[in-house]
Amino acid sequence: MAHLGAGRDDASHVGRTGDESSPHASAPYGRFGQHLGRNDRQNALRRNLEKRGITLPQVDHYDFLFYGPVHPEAADRAAHIPLRDAMVAVEKKLADSLRAAGYTVLNRVHCRRPLDPALWDQVKAGFSGAFPELVDY
Repeated sequence: MAHLGAGRDDASHVGRTGDESSPHASAPYGRFGQHLGRNDRQNALRRNLEKRGITLPQVDHYDFLFYGPVHPEAADRAAHIPLRDAMVAVEKKLADSLRAAGYTVLNRVHCRRPLDPALWDQVKAGFSGAFPELVDY
């Protein structure tokens, strides 16, 4: 998750460091760099900023927040898929809950997978220190 500010506007972007097709997660800092790069297939954060009329030089601070690893690395794709799906459901809940708590979230996370409440409680606790209003959601 990235939390950033441009002047008086703060916003967050919710996303994981993993990949849809691979059981191997990238290092969080490497994925964050890709989010700000020029490759349109990897730079969702940059694109979402630009949609709001914010260019990278206007961003005066980045707070890079991450929680995990939540699961051990999967041995293969078959073992990866259920773990990935569970995390996407948690990402959606995190983005939606931050937005409901009054925080600005730049992206929408789309997921129809069921949410694991215990996993959500674990991840929510991991981010509640940085986002105190999240505790109520």
